[in-house]
Amino acid sequence: MTRSAFRHLGNAVLIAMAGLPGTGKSSVADGLARALDGQIVSVDPIEAALWRAGIDRMEPTGLAAYVVAETIAEAALALGQTVIVDAVNAVEPARAQWRALAARHGARLCFIETVCPDADVHRARLERRQRGLDASLEPHWADVVRRIDEVEPWDEERLVVDTMAPLEACVATALAYATGDPKD
Repeated sequence: MTRSAFRHLGNAVLIAMAGLPGTGKSSVADGLARALDGQIVSVDPIEAALWRAGIDRMEPTGLAAYVVAETIAEAALALGQTVIVDAVNAVEPARAQWRALAARHGARLCFIETVCPDADVHRARLERRQRGLDASLEPHWADVVRRIDEVEPWDEERLVVDTMAPLEACVATALAYATGDPKD
């Protein structure tokens, strides 16, 4: 499906990525943004900016970053743009935030969760990724392992993308899901 054809499907689309750090959310989100001419709103760089601005890490900067991301996404949705939110979205309140945002704008909502079932590959990806954030702000493998138990069960439809597949295949699968076009 072409970018222009996707825009003509109707309302704006909100794609909420989900998954633990290092599972490939950002890579899939980047591919979707290129294919759909969409805007990425990523929570991690927002939180890192809050820390660089001097807000103490003991403050609820994660929550603040989600609220800032929502504000940015809301402005883009108001313009009818496709928005891809790049965030862990591990808990129901975060997911409810995106449902409410989509509802306020009559946007179609798609949740796409990335998983990397091979712990060795997942750890290696996490340890070698370079996102341009201060290295002290990046999560370590122990942080990811701790967060596994914090992921709440899903009560709604979502696409689960196993990122052990090649990135191109992962993006194609996510694109077909987001556009509702099984031929993509």
